Amino acid sequence: MKKKNQGYNRREFIYTTAAGAAAGLLAKMPLGAQKAPESVKAAEPGRQPITRVLGRTGIRVPIVSMGVMNADNPALVRRSFEMGIRHFDTAWGYQKGRNEEMVGSVFKELKARNQVVIATKVPPGRPEMMDQMGEKLVEEEFLARFDESLSRLQTDHVEILYVHNISDPKMLRRPGIVAAVEKLKKAKKARFIGFSTHKNMAECIEAAVPMGNFDVILTSINYAMADDKALLNAMAKAAGAGIGMVAMKTQCKQAWSRESGAAGPEYHEGGVWHAALLKWALRLESVATAIPGYTTFQQLETDWPVAFNLEFSPEEAKFLADPGVKLALGGACRQCGGCAGTCPHGVDVPALVRAHMYAADYANFQEMRRALDEIPAGHGLRACAGCSECTAACVRNVQIARRLGELKAIFA
Repeated sequence: MKKKNQGYNRREFIYTTAAGAAAGLLAKMPLGAQKAPESVKAAEPGRQPITRVLGRTGIRVPIVSMGVMNADNPALVRRSFEMGIRHFDTAWGYQKGRNEEMVGSVFKELKARNQVVIATKVPPGRPEMMDQMGEKLVEEEFLARFDESLSRLQTDHVEILYVHNISDPKMLRRPGIVAAVEKLKKAKKARFIGFSTHKNMAECIEAAVPMGNFDVILTSINYAMADDKALLNAMAKAAGAGIGMVAMKTQCKQAWSRESGAAGPEYHEGGVWHAALLKWALRLESVATAIPGYTTFQQLETDWPVAFNLEFSPEEAKFLADPGVKLALGGACRQCGGCAGTCPHGVDVPALVRAHMYAADYANFQEMRRALDEIPAGHGLRACAGCSECTAACVRNVQIARRLGELKAIFA
């Protein structure tokens, strides 16, 4: 692999012993009660993070950014900025708007709005509802939601506006959505336009390249997808066309690590696998930056040093090469849709597995609820209720029955 940004100092970020001890204590505290440890230093003098340009936007950011979705502690956002993170990713629907409010309040208090890149996402709505509304109402609804985002963020613009959660390329050409984002870009309320995608990523990214109107794409990509040549090729093609590629879900936080003993118990604690997986994604030529969704100061202390050094430590290399890890990763859902037609009752299995991920792996029950609510009537969890045995099957090794059973248990 070709090396990037050789001119930047990429030596490993070093924290003080006191900082590490403080982080250990903080990890045991309720998130809302955490305060930033006073002893954590932003960096040693002269050390700078690796930075990359986000495609044709011309925006240069550190390769590690912050996905704010699961965080609810303003002190964590503040400390992330103090340590050098400059790109913060949120969305209209996260925590019912409170996530955007937190981001806006922090940067107003710091008087640092002009020093950060803020990205937010607005959902276009369900396709069946959009069909009923008509394109003019679709446009107006999108614009109204975005105005709510600006109000919460306490700003008159964002650097990046994503059309949220695109899984069908047809949505990229929806006249109401196209009109809305073009209007916002022309009014300079959104400097650059993009979309996020969790499902059918390769198809959606491929479709966007010739369109020419999307500046940034936020896509799921992680080590479990290392053999997904279609996705990797699509990402490379998009980056080659000047689209800034932002990586999410990089640390593959899913039930695969608990469901399989093949990964080895030595990897289930500590920061080795988190740093290794983040580095793997950032070593892809197509990726400009990643937005790991850390929620504690301890996790921040694991993720941020990656911005200074992309070389694998011996422990990280061992983790990535471990046959047990590779075997276990077969149980990581990549939202390929291969299970979609395997339920005799027409249940939207990929959507339910994604909802399970939010609940079981992120403890984010609001996002779980939102994911469930987005499933068309008759294809959600209720359609599973009468089954004594789940027959939905994964083309790889995702334990669908177990995950849907756990999801049903939440609503028992």
